[in-house]
Amino acid sequence: MYRLTSKLIIYRKIPRDSILFRLSDICYRFHEGTYEKEGLIGEILDEINRLLDIATEYGFDNNLWHNYLAYLLAMTETPFTLVSEKSGAVNGTVNHFAENDLDIFHRLFSYDFSSLEKALGIDCFSIIENYRAVGKKDRIVNTSVSEKVRALSDSLAGAADASEMYRIVTDFYRSYGVGKLGLNKAFRIGSGGADSILEPITATSDVVLEDLIGYESQKQKLIANTEAFVSGRAANNVLLYGDAGTGKSTSVKAILNRYYGRGLRMIEVYKHQCEYLPRVISEIKNRNYRFVIFMDDLSFEEFETEYKYLKAVIEGGIETKPENVVIYATSNRRHLIRETWRDKIQGDDELHRTDTMAEKLSLAARFGVQIGYFRPSPQEFRQIVKGIAERYPSITLSEQELLEEANKWEISHGGVSGRTAQQFINYLAGL
Repeated sequence: MYRLTSKLIIYRKIPRDSILFRLSDICYRFHEGTYEKEGLIGEILDEINRLLDIATEYGFDNNLWHNYLAYLLAMTETPFTLVSEKSGAVNGTVNHFAENDLDIFHRLFSYDFSSLEKALGIDCFSIIENYRAVGKKDRIVNTSVSEKVRALSDSLAGAADASEMYRIVTDFYRSYGVGKLGLNKAFRIGSGGADSILEPITATSDVVLEDLIGYESQKQKLIANTEAFVSGRAANNVLLYGDAGTGKSTSVKAILNRYYGRGLRMIEVYKHQCEYLPRVISEIKNRNYRFVIFMDDLSFEEFETEYKYLKAVIEGGIETKPENVVIYATSNRRHLIRETWRDKIQGDDELHRTDTMAEKLSLAARFGVQIGYFRPSPQEFRQIVKGIAERYPSITLSEQELLEEANKWEISHGGVSGRTAQQFINYLAGL
């Protein structure tokens, strides 16, 4: 194995402390006879343990060795893989190096560990090549990566040669992308290591727009803007504003699920993280995806100045916002920055009151689409309650009983809203 991995060129960026290179070093020392048996067994079991950790995180099954190799091919970002992400198979001298590497992976897929197992008296490689994983819930497993990598693994295992592997891999890059930005749906700002400020959100909501009862015109406006965006046409930043619990955040999350298959990704950013926006945009601006920067419950008090970073990113900075990025924000305030009566009254401490007002209104004005979500009428609230209740077969109240109980609930739980209706149905379903 060592003689194979040492010849990698395109995928030489795979970390030297990866399972692949660690096992490669172990195999080299085994074949050279420069090892102590118990120590080598311990090193092997350490790598098997790491492999099982990855398998658990991504729900790998059957041949974990194949799954792991496919995972490396899917996640390794290089100039070749990033170009393939945008263009698929490409012509050029680089193909010679790519096929060289994929010939190595083709041989790694069929690598025989039996002599190693026999000499050391272990069977761990035979087990991981015929592994039966324990069933896991979606929220434990990163399903958006798991499904794609396992499908890639199966395809590569059946490839006849390096040329077929090349076609499979480049088609995969073109269809799904490469690395964490390609395979995951959503991200948050993380610790900000040397390579990336973004970390995947591995368990996302499966809500769809149809789950939000009512608000049809609001949803259509959001769909229209997002459809233009993912289609490469001009699109606006969007502000969803209005009463609490009316479905603003739900709508944005549902949009991600609707358009993820067409290349939409979402990055969750909180207002205190606005200063990191230039770095986030720098990381995503040249990728072959469309990114919604999602800012939930966005509003600023008078003393908070982070909004200035946001204004500069939206428009006004030296570097323009790239065409593959839009900002979707939700807020209970339409004007985003808190206003006071003092702002409206000319005082001795303010010579240019209109400038103050313009400063506070200018942030909201940079959202070209503004969609209002307001509390439903009593009749609309009843329709929402009935619609949600239909999804729960365990609720057997008559319609009259259901609505009477819903009316009692909303009086003591903050008034009519979609959120109140859902909480009421959750209460009934839990009885």
